[in-house]
Amino acid sequence: MSLEVLYEDNHLIAVNKRSGDITQGDKTGDTPLPEIIQAWLKEKYNKPGNVFCGVIHRLDRPTTGIVLFAKTSKALARMNQQFQTKEVQKIYWAITEKSNVPDKGHLINYLRKDTVKNKSFAFDKEVAEGKKAELTYAKIAESDRYDLLEVAPRTGRHHQIRVQLSNIGAIIKGDLKYGAKRSNPDGSICLHARKLMFVHPVSKEKIVITAPVPKEDTLWDFFSRRVLDER
Repeated sequence: MSLEVLYEDNHLIAVNKRSGDITQGDKTGDTPLPEIIQAWLKEKYNKPGNVFCGVIHRLDRPTTGIVLFAKTSKALARMNQQFQTKEVQKIYWAITEKSNVPDKGHLINYLRKDTVKNKSFAFDKEVAEGKKAELTYAKIAESDRYDLLEVAPRTGRHHQIRVQLSNIGAIIKGDLKYGAKRSNPDGSICLHARKLMFVHPVSKEKIVITAPVPKEDTLWDFFSRRVLDER
């Protein structure tokens, strides 16, 4: 199975997840990314024994972009701590159906997860079993039918970006679960983990990783070119 590695050193490895890839095992029985990475590392370095690959964070199955894994238990513990204390900065790109939402926004909601439906619901005020969710967004490009939003989540809740954007009427393209008019042909949703910024758990250097948008997708290609031209 092919693997697009964005960053690797002795302690960490980051890959550009494709839609459909899973970051942990589920009822489908599909091979999760940690096992694919272990096999890749085993072959690359000709390792005879077991290979460590620790899951630091996750992306939803239909989402694309950066996922970071630990190659050592020390790196895993230290990166888990950074995520828990919100020291890691995450930037997502979302292609949304055209709407009248403001070009910039700061959203705070309380999300309640329905485990049976595997769906979250957003509330404007505190509710029982609700968890505070916060993000900022800005429109950075547009076409006649879609907008490209750059989203910076400040918390990490279940389906957070999907449900918070849907709650204000900015529906992510292809996301039937949260109001999209139609699905994408490949089952993806147009939500991409674009950038990850953190302090290296061992060297203490500032690391910035950027993930190219999905290949051979004309709409993603259009928007990425538009952003590069404007910047």
